[in-house]
Amino acid sequence: MTGLPDPGARDIRGSAEFERVAQFYRRWHAPAFGAVSGAMSPAASPDGLAIAFAGEVRTDLEGRPRFRLCLAERSGIRQLTGPHPEVDERNPQYCPDGRTIAFTSDRETPGVQQLALADAASGQVQDAPAVDGTVEYLRWSPDGARILLGVAGLGADLAGGEGSGSVVRGGRDGLPAWVPEVDSGVSGEHWRSIWIYDVAGRSVERLPLGGLNVWESVWCGPDAVLAVTSPSPGEGAWYTADLRRIELTGASAELVHEPDRQLGWPAASPSGRRRAVVEACSSDRWVVAGDVVVIDAQRGTAAKISTADVDVTHLQWLDESRLAFLGMRGLETVAGTYDARSGETTETWSSAATCGDRYPVASFLPDGSAAMVHSSYSVFPELAWLREGKVETVASLRHEGSDHLGEVAGRVEPVRWTAPDGTEIEGLLCKPAGPGPFPLVVNVHGGPVWAWRNHWTLGGAYVRLFVSRGYAVLHPNPRGSSGRGQEFAEAVFGDPGGADTHDYLSGIDALVARGVADPQRIGVTGASYGGYLSAWLITQDRRFAAAAPIAPVTDWYSQHYTANIPFFDELLLADRPQGTAGRYRERSPVTFADRVRTPTLLIAGAEDRCTPPGQATEFHRAVLMAGVPSVCVIYPGEGHGIRSFPAIVDQGARLLDWFGRYLPAS
Repeated sequence: MTGLPDPGARDIRGSAEFERVAQFYRRWHAPAFGAVSGAMSPAASPDGLAIAFAGEVRTDLEGRPRFRLCLAERSGIRQLTGPHPEVDERNPQYCPDGRTIAFTSDRETPGVQQLALADAASGQVQDAPAVDGTVEYLRWSPDGARILLGVAGLGADLAGGEGSGSVVRGGRDGLPAWVPEVDSGVSGEHWRSIWIYDVAGRSVERLPLGGLNVWESVWCGPDAVLAVTSPSPGEGAWYTADLRRIELTGASAELVHEPDRQLGWPAASPSGRRRAVVEACSSDRWVVAGDVVVIDAQRGTAAKISTADVDVTHLQWLDESRLAFLGMRGLETVAGTYDARSGETTETWSSAATCGDRYPVASFLPDGSAAMVHSSYSVFPELAWLREGKVETVASLRHEGSDHLGEVAGRVEPVRWTAPDGTEIEGLLCKPAGPGPFPLVVNVHGGPVWAWRNHWTLGGAYVRLFVSRGYAVLHPNPRGSSGRGQEFAEAVFGDPGGADTHDYLSGIDALVARGVADPQRIGVTGASYGGYLSAWLITQDRRFAAAAPIAPVTDWYSQHYTANIPFFDELLLADRPQGTAGRYRERSPVTFADRVRTPTLLIAGAEDRCTPPGQATEFHRAVLMAGVPSVCVIYPGEGHGIRSFPAIVDQGARLLDWFGRYLPAS
């Protein structure tokens, strides 16, 4: 049963399917309008009694969510700053004495985050001098006298996992509509820098970095910072970034570690003697999961440490010798500590549930306890403490809408199967009540180096929508995924669409054999690398009744010359684009589009710099030329993935209609 009279219509707001999907999201979100319904960036108060966080507050289903500075205490949740419907507040961090919370706010200029400070008791806010750019993160110095600010120029790129596009979205500075967009390569607005705010003097100063772009940074003792840097601000330059210790005077930028993979999550002990960083084979900035390298400046040593087989996604020194970490091991989220004096690693917590957003993160205190946003497919996000291996809920964000969603969105279960070469593959299966077989949608994750976790939203805003309509949704973690070590993650490099193709197909075979999936009703979707695989799979196998690639790569040649991360496709393909043969041709879905017999819905964002919308258009035209139904939908104002209402509603309606036409649930 289909829901749209014409899947190629531009405006579908009057359709029954659009209204039905809109009602689904209203039932989900409306009961919490005006209240805190989501959370990110938890920060532990030094006394262990409160958790500051950025609380999601919606008042309608328009645009992207905005966040408020909030506190979770035993008495409940308190919005610390006053109601400002148009203001977005993020990145809370407690001063070491616990009296002040530094955070960022765009109250002066929409979309441009600047430093602000709030009294932790009263919520009274004090603004700081503005910096030239937008503040992406902040860190208090160990003595609380200064605040490190990571600042991006207003023309800098967002990472793919953040939605791509520029760091500040919106209008064109009041310019007439005819004024062109101009690209001349790197400009001053693309750089990321470090600024230091002096609390007593209420002044801010930019560090002289001598042509270094700083992707991430933390304090490294009282007079230096530890930073992931590159000599260029282009998003592709991140893939070859190194680790440096930069003196506050700017007189020195000492090379600390030069990796052969990508770097993330730098951390330093209070004195700066010991440093640590995660080194991993990675697809996107801020999506780094892998090995931990510990550097001892006094001894002049650098070594990878044992992390109990965990791909680490978060690091924090508890004191001069103990390093806390958090990450993934298979489908588990795991926390632990490493003692640099004894060399011992201790696992402190593991769970099928998880914390954080893209990857597990938390905020640790010196005693090893941690503040987190804890959730699973059956547990709505809650502010919680991790203490002595147990999760203690401080305040749940549950509401009537989330309870309704839990009733209609089925359940999740881990699944495992064996690929043709004997490799065990695992994933998460969301399915409705009942015995099956169900129509199955395979949801391929992005990256490819990332992984599905047992998270409240799991595979995105539309997964629960699918399950509520009778679809089972498989979330595979094939080779290339995080949580299985670097060898497993690197197995896809040089071979995208190779062995991992059979990881997906064998998973479908396993669910068909188990009576879960109907072999005549198999669909595939996914975003980013998942969009690439969705397009690729239908050129390799004809079992799919429908496909919906989102933000895909379909032609590696044109991707290389139009995306903002050309270094990555060379890394992934282990090849160069020059010439007419090789993997740039052999692994491009568009090369084999004449084989496609699967009706294909392609979705992209007009502002996506990571996988530009032309990739979707190119494959769409090729599929039409093959005589197969195809629709291409490009959303204005959206980047890498659709993240704003009502575009989310529109996308959900189109997806359900497309799959309903070719693999109906009833």
